[in-house]
Amino acid sequence: MDRPPNIRLMRAIEQSGLSYDDLARAVRAVATASGDAGIRTSKSNIAYWVRGAAPNFRTARYLLEVLSRQLARPLTLEDIGLLSVRQDSEPEDLGLTVEGDPVETLGWIGRADIERRTFLTRAAYSVAGAALPLDAAHEIEERTRRAVSGGTAGASEVEAVRDMVAMFTAIDERHGGQHGRSTVVQYLTDDVKRLCNSRFQTQAQRQEMYSAAGSLAYLAGWKAYDAGEHGLAQRYYLQAFSLARRADNPTDQAYVLRILAHHGMDNGRPEHVLGLAEKAVSLSRGKVDPVTESLFVICRARALAESERFTDAHREAERARELAARGDRAEKGWATLWGAPSATVDAHTAKIHERLGDHAAAEAHHASARKRYGSTKHQRIAALSAAAEGHAQLRQGQIERACGTWGQALDSMTGIRSSRTRKAVRSIRADLARFQARGARPALELDERARTWLHQAARP
Repeated sequence: MDRPPNIRLMRAIEQSGLSYDDLARAVRAVATASGDAGIRTSKSNIAYWVRGAAPNFRTARYLLEVLSRQLARPLTLEDIGLLSVRQDSEPEDLGLTVEGDPVETLGWIGRADIERRTFLTRAAYSVAGAALPLDAAHEIEERTRRAVSGGTAGASEVEAVRDMVAMFTAIDERHGGQHGRSTVVQYLTDDVKRLCNSRFQTQAQRQEMYSAAGSLAYLAGWKAYDAGEHGLAQRYYLQAFSLARRADNPTDQAYVLRILAHHGMDNGRPEHVLGLAEKAVSLSRGKVDPVTESLFVICRARALAESERFTDAHREAERARELAARGDRAEKGWATLWGAPSATVDAHTAKIHERLGDHAAAEAHHASARKRYGSTKHQRIAALSAAAEGHAQLRQGQIERACGTWGQALDSMTGIRSSRTRKAVRSIRADLARFQARGARPALELDERARTWLHQAARP
């Protein structure tokens, strides 16, 4: 029996201005970015769906995200006539909110993460989701004061959670995001969830617990990001922001807005990032020490560069460097967990220069970041800085220097379990490929080392 055509999907595609071929290509790109490279959507598939057939649930989510991005507004499966493919057990919008109860939402997200449910681990980065904190950050939320049965908690419990977050973060920085990942999520969705729902003697103690829980949700998001699971990372970050609102802590909110801005830039999605970065600067202004402030300022500088406001970006980057130079480390808050802000400022300044095509300046800042991160406490980011430094050297025609720097990067990556380090090594091999054909000995030797490293990193 003939199916009726999907008029809603047809209209959405027409409004998007995309050809069937362009739309299919965009669906494949979003799927690949979400770790789902097996999607093989073609223009014939698009035509088939317009005629009334339905894609599978995974593909429908990627199609929905592409059309939402193109039309610059959030769409639902119903909006594109694909409500029938929804799976009640797989709520594709799980965590894409900053309203409701973040503690309960994190429980659902954490369980799906531990079970490795593909609807979440392969969720696409949502451009609409990136805008959610912007409106919420302007609101003054009435604080929840309900007491929940099941025990009491106070300052010692808050301190215990903060100590655990510091320990988990130190392990993450040294060994990569996949070490202890399930333990972090289990702790968040079990012990910390229970503590958040406990009775507290004062509202201030409850808010401190929300702040500590938010820092742990942030770390869970960072670990998902380090695994290349960007849709899942975004959901953890949004719940971290929601917890920061419950904590009534503008600095915590600013810190999450900052990572959401960087997350958008790292995904090649510049929508909303400048707004997120500027709101982070606004919320933190006058509430943090100058060294911590440098983290928010350099984020805004990078967002300005992404918006092609290069003069403003240079000015803000210089201001960030001046602020970072006023001390060795952040004084308090989440920023104290992640190493010297001066190293972060250098790393993002290098990315601004890469955006401008100034590879000599990018090399200098990557080298400075690597030196500042140099201790084993920050082994992963130091290794990634070395890999980026090598790319900058190669782009200046310095193949032997690049191979030497990349060799040091591979040395530093020993024992690290991280999707980002594997991606960096694959990128090194891609850059080396054209020199292998010329028989360049340093390139041949380093490529063999990189190939061996990737083979070993693939082992469980």
